[in-house]
Amino acid sequence: MLRLADCAIGVMAKAPRPGFSKTRLCPPLLPDQAAALSAAFLRDMTENIAAAGRLASIRGYIAYAPAGLEMLFHGHLAAGTCLLLADGSVPVPDGVTGFGRCLLHAVQSMFAVGYPSAAVLNSDSPTLPTSFLVRTAEALAPPGDRIVLGPAEDGGYYLLGMKAPHAGLFADIAWSTDGVAEATRQRAATLGLDVVELPVWYDVDDRPSLDRLARSVRTGGQAAYPARFTAAALDLIEARPGTLDLAAE
Repeated sequence: MLRLADCAIGVMAKAPRPGFSKTRLCPPLLPDQAAALSAAFLRDMTENIAAAGRLASIRGYIAYAPAGLEMLFHGHLAAGTCLLLADGSVPVPDGVTGFGRCLLHAVQSMFAVGYPSAAVLNSDSPTLPTSFLVRTAEALAPPGDRIVLGPAEDGGYYLLGMKAPHAGLFADIAWSTDGVAEATRQRAATLGLDVVELPVWYDVDDRPSLDRLARSVRTGGQAAYPARFTAAALDLIEARPGTLDLAAE
């Protein structure tokens, strides 16, 4: 039987496959390169959660879609990472649409297992500092209802943690816009939920952020997770004849 931790963290992930993974990075990447980079992101992000789990009571999940492609995650996840379907196929309240259905599906599934707190995490931030994940679990541990919000530089969020599956946090949100984090703050206030904010971090979803990632994994940093699988994938991309030079000055 799986021993429950105090906090489940689920990475929202598509099965890595060419033409479906990290399509916003094509171009500059080719579809097979984008899929390989997606798989590397998943490995690093689940390894990062596992590292956080050695410092706090955290269990890592992949909240995946679509159904039936579970085998595509094989070999791309940290040991002990569990899979749960989060394709939005379950009944949800009115107003929860689009990506919000998948987020709510993931949260509900983690709480259904029995975790006292749960968080959803993007799959686009392989260098996210481990300390942010530890702080999430620690902030959700004390009594009283609250959320933890990890705002992204583009106005969205990279992480949302909670102590109950508040469907209202996902209702009537304009997903994939620069107002997602602020709308979530306002919705939390409407629900009477305190908000614990993590530092701002970035998503990798275009050429400038891809170059930024390449610089980060080469030079390191005191806070950033080293993301060695991502670094190896970027090296392979640059090694292909005629391909792009990432992070070129």
